[in-house]
Amino acid sequence: MENIRIQDDLYTYVNQKTLDELVIPDDKPTAGGFAKLADGVEKIMMGEFEAMAESKSYPNDYLRRACELYAIAKDADRKAAHGIAPALKNLSLLNEIGSLEDFGRVYKKLLARGIPVPFDLGADTDMKNTKQRLAYLQGARVILPDATYYRPEMAAQKEQLIGLWTNATKMLMTKTDLSPEDQEKYVADTLAFDEILAGLVKTNEEWSKYVEMYNPMPTDNVAGMLSTVDFKKILNDLFGRVPETIVVTEPRYFGSFTSVLNSETLELYKHWAYVTGLLRGCSYLSEELRELGGMYMRAITGVAVMPSIEKFAYNLASGTYSEPVGIYYGEKYFGEEAKKDITEIVYQIIDAYKERIKTNEILGEATREKAILKLSTMGVKMGYPDKVRAIYEKLVFNPEDSLYDIVLTLSEIRAEDMFAKLDQPTDPTNWAMPGHLVNACYDPFVNDITFPAAILQPPFYSLKQTRSENLGGIGAVIGHEISHAFDSNGAKCDENGNINNWWTEDDFKRFEAKVQQMIEQFDGIELPWGKVNGAFIVSENMADNGGMAVTLHIMAKMEGASYEEYFCNWARVWCQKARPEYSKLLLSVDVHGPCILRANMPPRNFPEWYSAFGVTENDQMYIAPEKRIVIW
Repeated sequence: MENIRIQDDLYTYVNQKTLDELVIPDDKPTAGGFAKLADGVEKIMMGEFEAMAESKSYPNDYLRRACELYAIAKDADRKAAHGIAPALKNLSLLNEIGSLEDFGRVYKKLLARGIPVPFDLGADTDMKNTKQRLAYLQGARVILPDATYYRPEMAAQKEQLIGLWTNATKMLMTKTDLSPEDQEKYVADTLAFDEILAGLVKTNEEWSKYVEMYNPMPTDNVAGMLSTVDFKKILNDLFGRVPETIVVTEPRYFGSFTSVLNSETLELYKHWAYVTGLLRGCSYLSEELRELGGMYMRAITGVAVMPSIEKFAYNLASGTYSEPVGIYYGEKYFGEEAKKDITEIVYQIIDAYKERIKTNEILGEATREKAILKLSTMGVKMGYPDKVRAIYEKLVFNPEDSLYDIVLTLSEIRAEDMFAKLDQPTDPTNWAMPGHLVNACYDPFVNDITFPAAILQPPFYSLKQTRSENLGGIGAVIGHEISHAFDSNGAKCDENGNINNWWTEDDFKRFEAKVQQMIEQFDGIELPWGKVNGAFIVSENMADNGGMAVTLHIMAKMEGASYEEYFCNWARVWCQKARPEYSKLLLSVDVHGPCILRANMPPRNFPEWYSAFGVTENDQMYIAPEKRIVIW
C-alpha cells in the first residue's frame, strides 16, 4: 500500500498510517472511527460509576440505581449462584400453552417478559398524524441476519451460518433440564419454525423503506388475518380497549399468518420461543451462559472473546438509565462554549440549505416553498436534554432479585408504560438519543435533528480544529442529518413529520430520477468482502451527498477556506478497521455504506474535489461530469 495518491484513494491516503497502527480489540468487531470515541466515553463513564459506588455519593437517584445495577451485573459469583434457574422459570410460562386459546390468554405476559412471540404489538407515532399514536403490528425475526440468506442462491452461506447457530445452541441446551432427546427436538423445531418465517418476513432492504411500514387497517380486517388467535382479546389485554385501527407493518407476513401459527405449528412455535427466548436472556445469567449465548453472534462478526463482565455491566446499566446517564455525561464533559459554537454551525448550515433549495433544479416554486418551510421548522437538539423523562421514575427494581429477574421487571415496566401511551399525545421534546452516545440522527416524524454531546469531539468537532476541518467533519455530518429530511424516505414527510405528498407530480418524478442515479452510482461495487446493494443504502448515500453539498456551499463563501483540510477531515471521520466477517455482515444489515465508500464516493460528485487536488480523468477518483450527482 505504498505511494498511494490522494487522487486515487482519498480514504487510504489520509488514514493509512492510522489503519496500520490500529489493533482491533479481541472483544470488538472494529477499531477506530466511531468505535474509538465510543470506547473513550465507555472508559470515562465506567470510571465515574466506580467512583460513585466507592464514595457512595450519587448526583441523583437515577445514577444511584444505575450504579446499583452495574454492581449487580458485574458480580459473577452472584450470577453463578442463580445459574440458569431464573430463565427456566420464566420460560415455564410456555407450559401453560396447550391450545391457541391459551396462547391468546398469556400473550401479554409473553410479550412483557421478553419471550418471543410470532407477532409484536405496540403503540407508536401515527405517521400521518404525528401528534397521536396508533397500535402497530409487526412480525417475528429470523435467525439469520437477513431474509435474503434463505434464498436458493445463498444456500452455501445459509448452511454455514445455520451450522454455527446450531452448534452453539446445542451446547447451550445441555445446560437446561430437558432430556437429550428433547434438546434435539427443540432445536430442530426451532429451525423448522424459522423456515416458515423466512418465506414471509421483510428483508432489510424492505425495512429500509420505512414509510412503507405504514399500512393502517380496520381492526376487524386485521383480526380476520389473524383468525387463528383471539386478536381482539389480546388487544384488550394490552391496551384496555380494542383500537379501531391497526398499522400492519408487514402485509405479506400477516396475509399468510394462518400458516405461521395454527394448531399444527403451535408446538413448533413453543419450542422456537423457548430456544430463542433462552438465547435472548443468556447475557443476564451466569458468565458461562453469557459465553454460550453470545457464541453465534461472535462467530458471524469475527469477534474472539466476549466483552469483560465490567463492560457488559456498564453497557447494561448505562443503557437501562440512558437518559440520566447521558445528561450527567453532557453536563460534565460538554462545555457551553462548544455548545454555542456548534449550534451556530447548525443554523448556518440550515440557512445555506435554504439558499441551495431556492436554486435547486429539481424543484418548482410551490415545492420549493414547502421544502424551505420544512427547514424553517426543523428542531435542533444539541448535547443533551434539559430533563429526564417520567419513565425513569418508574424504573425501580428489587436489588435482592437475580439479574435476570431485575431485567425482566424493568422490561415489564417499560412495556406497561408503552401500552398506556396509546391514548396519550406524542411528545416532540423527547430525545431520540442520549448524551453519551457517539451517534446522531434525524427523526422524520418529529422533523428534528439530534446530536449527542459524545459525538461532538475530534475528529468530528473541536474548538481547536480549523473551521474548514470542522465543516468537513461535524458540519458535513450535520448536513447529512438535515438531508435525511429530503432523502428517499424523509421526502415523503412534511414539516410536521406527517406522511404527506408536498410535491408536484413533475418535481417528484425528477427527484425519483435522482434517487435512481444515486442507487446506480453505488450498486454492484465489488469490495473484498462482498457486493454493495445500492438500493439498500440509498437514503444514507443521499444524506452524505447532501451534507457535502451544503458544507461546500458554505466553504465557497468563507474567508481562508481550505478544501484540502475539508476533504482530509471528511476522510478521517470514516477511518475504521473492521474484521472481514463483520464487514461482510454489514453489507446485509446496515443501511449505511462501507466506510471506504462513504469517504471516497461523495467527493467525486463535486468540482471542489477536482480543483483541490488536481484530479483528472487519469485518476481513480474521477467521475465524468455527466455522471456526477448533486441532489441538494
